[in-house]
Amino acid sequence: MSGALREEDLLQADPRLQQAIDLFNSGDWYACHNGLEELWHETQGPMRPVLQGLLQIAVAHLHLERGNRHGATVLMGEGLGRLAGCGEEALGLRLSPLRDGVAARLTALQDGSDPSLLPPPRLEKTPTQRR
Repeated sequence: MSGALREEDLLQADPRLQQAIDLFNSGDWYACHNGLEELWHETQGPMRPVLQGLLQIAVAHLHLERGNRHGATVLMGEGLGRLAGCGEEALGLRLSPLRDGVAARLTALQDGSDPSLLPPPRLEKTPTQRR
């Protein structure tokens, strides 16, 4: 088993990742940020950029919730940039729908529109990860 697969498998088996995914999907951005940050600090391999991208997107939404459009814009862009090179799936999650939804919200921010009129981003499990 390669190091990348081993790291990914270990993260997927970690209950903290599932908790962070649930918090992300419920829009509890602050708690999600805490959980993802803990995992990110412990991860040194190829899953680190995925965790950082998810973390940045969560923090962007925390900024948005608090009225900091500039901080939200910067972190959404950085999060999307981190996830751009991560393929279609990682950590048992479908990344394309997430990237598409966040990109639409980022465009709304950049256009001066209200991103909250768009659906909030969600982390969707891959078909093999659904239980």
